[in-house]
Amino acid sequence: MKITDVRVFQTQGGHANWTFVKIYTDSGLTGVGEVSLERFDTVVVRAVETFREFLLGKDPFQIEYIWNTLYKQTFWYGGLITLCALSGIEQALWDIKGKALGVPVYELLGGKLRDKVRAYANAWAFSQGVYHGPDTPDTIARRAQEMVAKGFTALKWDPFRNAGQVIPKEEEEFAIACVRAVREAVGPQVDLLIECHGRFNMWSAIRMAHKLEPFDPFFYEEPIPPDNVDAMAAVASAIRIPIATGERLFTRWDFRPLLEKHAVRIIQPDICHVGGILELKKIAAMAEAYYVAVQPHNSNGPISTLASLHLDATIPNCIIQEFFHPYLEHYNEILTEPIEYRDGYLYIPHRPGLGADIREEAIRKRPPVPQPLPAPWQGPYF
Repeated sequence: MKITDVRVFQTQGGHANWTFVKIYTDSGLTGVGEVSLERFDTVVVRAVETFREFLLGKDPFQIEYIWNTLYKQTFWYGGLITLCALSGIEQALWDIKGKALGVPVYELLGGKLRDKVRAYANAWAFSQGVYHGPDTPDTIARRAQEMVAKGFTALKWDPFRNAGQVIPKEEEEFAIACVRAVREAVGPQVDLLIECHGRFNMWSAIRMAHKLEPFDPFFYEEPIPPDNVDAMAAVASAIRIPIATGERLFTRWDFRPLLEKHAVRIIQPDICHVGGILELKKIAAMAEAYYVAVQPHNSNGPISTLASLHLDATIPNCIIQEFFHPYLEHYNEILTEPIEYRDGYLYIPHRPGLGADIREEAIRKRPPVPQPLPAPWQGPYF
């Protein structure tokens, strides 16, 4: 079997465009992967096109050979743009291999440990744009109850609105009131996951963790920027809420110091950005040696979700899966087979390959749109 073509498909997604790569073979089999990168999709498409010449004529079964060649022969290797393109290509290769052998991708990764994975809800808390509008702790608490009614037992959101490195008193008070209202609304059995988007300095991060601790957060995500591992380790040692981070780290080489310095309890690599399915599995194996849990980051589209579920099925230290429930209907419009969510769980796809293809006619109905900068939720981070 040989690769005959590589094409890119783009569509308007939830809060950003979704970008897919499709690999064609002379056998008639195709494979699909996702290369979505919020607001930078144009340059990722260019990276996929650059890799296309190398891929033509290659055996799609030689996934490690293709991955290592593209990664190591790209002079600026390890960069996000090329890694995003490589991640989607790698997913598509696994999809082809699974289809050719008649098995789900998880069977090629050692077999599944579970049939379903607990999901946490994201993109539910704020009404207008994201992090804008006349939202109050009470309105957010009511939305939390709505998500619990849909079966979720874990909810994530960023209660800090436009706080910067040093959190203003009014933002501190809003965040505490918001978390308190949600906790009172959903009760003690629902896990609350607090997102910070890497906005704080160490003083603010530690101060807010101490104030939020009475509400029993499940984790405290990116309390400070992810690029200073020693500082993250210092924050981790000063608080009692587990730190989660990793959505802005790439490949096993980025995660190594984070694990060695015991700076984190839950890592969040993104399957569309770290290098693909097998790279994330290698990162998860490293984390397992440090008794660190894995929660794949997943703010992208439907193929990202499918690929993450195959990975979740095979790693013993998977703890929970991020899921943008408001996008589910749109996901399933694009996919030839639906993503299955029930009662707080996502079910592992059982069909060959990743378990679904993309509907090109559905993608064409929603053409990609220009992505503005900064993102709607960004405030004064300086």
